[in-house]
Parts: sequence; C-alpha cells; structure tokens
Amino acid sequence: MSDNTKTRERAESAFAKAQTQFMARSRITSEIDAVAAAQAEKTNRLRALRLEKEARDLATAPVPAKAKPRAKSRTAS
Repeated sequence: MSDNTKTRERAESAFAKAQTQFMARSRITSEIDAVAAAQAEKTNRLRALRLEKEARDLATAPVPAKAKPRAKSRTAS
C-alpha cells in the first residue's frame, strides 16, 4: 500500500467515526425533543381538564348564605 492509500483509509475511518457520532447525537436529540413535546402536550391536556373542572365546580357551587349577626352575649364580670 502506498502512503496515499493509508492516508485515505485513515481519513475515511475518521470521517466515518465522526459521521456515526453525529448521527447518534442527532438521534438522541430527536428522542429528547419527542419526549419534551409529549410532556408539553400532556401538561396542556391536563391543564385544560383542570380548568374545565374548576369552571364546572364554580358553576355548580352553592351560593353561601349570609351569616346572621350573633347577638352579643352578656357575661357577668
């Protein structure tokens, strides 16, 4: 093998390694983005359900009656 061939093989090997690392990082980043998107979607869905329940509870809540003022009790001192 000539020096050119060895140099080319080393360069191709280094490129393949760099490309593999890049693809792995890209895949991991995609997975992280997918998990974050799923979490945000779930959070938004649960928030909407909570707000709906709170509105429903508020609409069906009984109106509290005014408390009658208590007569002051007279105590002997």
